[in-house]
Amino acid sequence: MKRILIADDHVTVRAGLRAILEARAGWEVVAEACDGREAVAVATEKRPDVAILDHSMPFMNGVDATRCIKEHQPTTEVLIFTIHDTTELALLAFQAGARAFLEKSNANKMLLAAVESLMAHKPFFFGAFSGELQDGATAKRDPSQILTHREETVVTLVAQGYTNKHISAMLNLSVKTTETHRAAAMRKLNINSTAGLVRYAVRNNYLKA
Repeated sequence: MKRILIADDHVTVRAGLRAILEARAGWEVVAEACDGREAVAVATEKRPDVAILDHSMPFMNGVDATRCIKEHQPTTEVLIFTIHDTTELALLAFQAGARAFLEKSNANKMLLAAVESLMAHKPFFFGAFSGELQDGATAKRDPSQILTHREETVVTLVAQGYTNKHISAMLNLSVKTTETHRAAAMRKLNINSTAGLVRYAVRNNYLKA
């Protein structure tokens, strides 16, 4: 049984999402939350496979809640569900650790596909962010000709929302060495921000399972 958390401050929205999701065999909504802080607490307790988070929640927004959830429960996949279909917000969500971003107006036709993708640990973006990817399609480059294997790994983990400290622990490196690999990758790619690394990682399929 696949376990899902829904977090939204509107009870009618939560009810609608629950009805859509639980119509799929093998999926169960194990918890609901009405604000960001509660979403983090419930995700830590219930350990859902997927957390669907409204971005505009009281006390803690969806991006900040995502960051906390991924820190305490890294195996939970997160979908940011919002009325704000902007590339900037999508990039912030991805940087925080979310792997799906969906505008609320597209819920009826895209929600099941988005959650299904997350269940398979694959990213799903629709709307402004996917448009950004299409706009950048011609900018794709062969990563193997640019980055070392270690630099590719560091870029991938940065794009998944991990901090230098977490990456260092995962790769058994010092923080300084991780920072050196990150800086080298950014220099080679002519990228000067984390958001730029996220764009590069997505465009070059680094984040596919």
